[in-house]
Amino acid sequence: MKRAVYPGTFDPPHLGHLDIVERSLKLFDRVVVAVAENPRKNLLFPLEDRLEMFREMTRNVSDRVEVKGFDSLLVDFMKREDIDIIVRGVRLFTDFEYELQIALTNFRLAEVETVFMMPSQDYIHISSTIVRDVASYCGELKGLVHPFVEKKLREKFGCERS
Repeated sequence: MKRAVYPGTFDPPHLGHLDIVERSLKLFDRVVVAVAENPRKNLLFPLEDRLEMFREMTRNVSDRVEVKGFDSLLVDFMKREDIDIIVRGVRLFTDFEYELQIALTNFRLAEVETVFMMPSQDYIHISSTIVRDVASYCGELKGLVHPFVEKKLREKFGCERS
C-alpha cells in the first residue's frame, strides 16, 4: 500500500486543499494530512480546530485519508509514520521556488521524495490568507471553503449568516 503525506498548517483548510487530497488519492492508496502545530506562525485556529475541520472536509473519503497533527520536523513525523513521499500543492511560480527549497532540504535530511500538484483551475486562486481576509470582513465564503469551515470562520469572526 502506497501512502503519502500532505503537510501544512491549513489555517484554515479550504477547497484547494481538499482538491489536492482528492487528486492525490488517484496516485496513492492512502493520504495522511499532517497538520502542523507551528508555534512560529500567528495562527487563527488552534491545532485541534484545524484537525476537526480537515476531518469533516474529508469525511466522504475517511477510509483512505488520515488527519494527524504534528509538532516536529516533517521528516521526523514521516519516519514515525513510515511514509517516504510528500505531496505539496503549488499554485504559482513563486510557490514552486519556495517549495523546491523545502523539497531539496527534506531529501537531504531523509531522502524523501516530493510530488508537486497543481490544484484544479476552480481552486488555484484560493489561499488560506485570502480566506481569512474575506472571513474577517464577513464576506461570502461559498466556493472557497467547506460549509463546516465556513461555520467555524463565521463563529471566529462573529459573523451572522446572510
